[in-house]
Amino acid sequence: MYILTAEHHFDSAHFLQGYDGKCSNIHGHRWRVVAEVEGENLFLEGQLRDMVVDFGDLKRDIKKMVDYYDHSLIIETDSMRKETLTFLKEDGFNIIEVDFRPTAERFAKKFYEELESTGYRVKRIYVYETPTNCAIYERQGV
Repeated sequence: MYILTAEHHFDSAHFLQGYDGKCSNIHGHRWRVVAEVEGENLFLEGQLRDMVVDFGDLKRDIKKMVDYYDHSLIIETDSMRKETLTFLKEDGFNIIEVDFRPTAERFAKKFYEELESTGYRVKRIYVYETPTNCAIYERQGV
């Protein structure tokens, strides 16, 4: 089995509604997303001969996936008063609402599913909130 890794990062802010601690306040991270894709066979001919995937394509697709969140405030839907959200958006802030609590664990699963939907055979996704803390998602029994 061949395993390839590629990564990209993005900077954003978030908060965890209902959390009893510092993370209930708006704070930022440099999120680092590492994707592992796998394949049992290499291409036999053409430009991709002796490759599982083209690293350039993989890096481009990861970058596109995570750049959407770059320099934004990521919030869980209905975690902020409607008036506050409206004012922030009217003032030009990039607010991205997600239907889950914006934790590293949930982003790991989201990025796994999103990258898989583009045709990659994803082994696992690592999402680092800090240089030393990460969440990993991999599907079992595949």
